[in-house]
Amino acid sequence: MLKIPELAMPRSRQVTTVCNGRREVWTDYEQAKAYFLEMMMSTEGEDRDRAECIYIQLLHGLDECSDEDE
Repeated sequence: MLKIPELAMPRSRQVTTVCNGRREVWTDYEQAKAYFLEMMMSTEGEDRDRAECIYIQLLHGLDECSDEDE
């Protein structure tokens, strides 16, 4: 069980994304997820793959998301 209930946690959380070499800091986690979901659904090829990579990392709750292989 969590020490802090999920509902008591702040709704917005800062996240940093790096997509195609462009670093962006988001103050709203949900806004970042929505942006990359939209990008993933509206592009094809390499751009879609990059957006999908970051979106999956956002779903897992990471604070730093990147489309680069580490």
